[in-house]
Amino acid sequence: MLDPNSTLFSHVKPGDNDYVSGGLRDFFPYRDLGVAAATHGKVIAHLVKANMPPTNGTGWHYHVCDAQFVYVLKGWVELQFEETGTVRLEAGDAINIPGYLAHNEIRTSDELEILEVSVPAALGTQVGGSVIRPAAYCGRTRTWRRNPSR
Repeated sequence: MLDPNSTLFSHVKPGDNDYVSGGLRDFFPYRDLGVAAATHGKVIAHLVKANMPPTNGTGWHYHVCDAQFVYVLKGWVELQFEETGTVRLEAGDAINIPGYLAHNEIRTSDELEILEVSVPAALGTQVGGSVIRPAAYCGRTRTWRRNPSR
């Protein structure tokens, strides 16, 4: 049986939260949608937009999480995955990225806007052995299958 107190009601309107920098990437400001607080850290949802698209990609990295779901609202993004190659996502496209799957955002359109949902909210990001955001909640490690500097 589900615990009715395990999550809280949340309603966030467009003017409630501004986009803020200082997230995983400087060129992607994030707008919190209140889901992390409402789920007590089980899930995080935010809107992300490109304020200065990366010219050389983000570099190979992976997320310390169970899953990361991305839905493209506007524009496009090209992602390179270690196991499946390059994928171009355009407005209306959705993708589920399993935790620990190495990828690289190669390019984005100037007007990129996405909805990103991650489980759990305490998402960690790792680049070739150095943690960008700690994910102390999870002791799982992985071995790079591909040279992350490529």
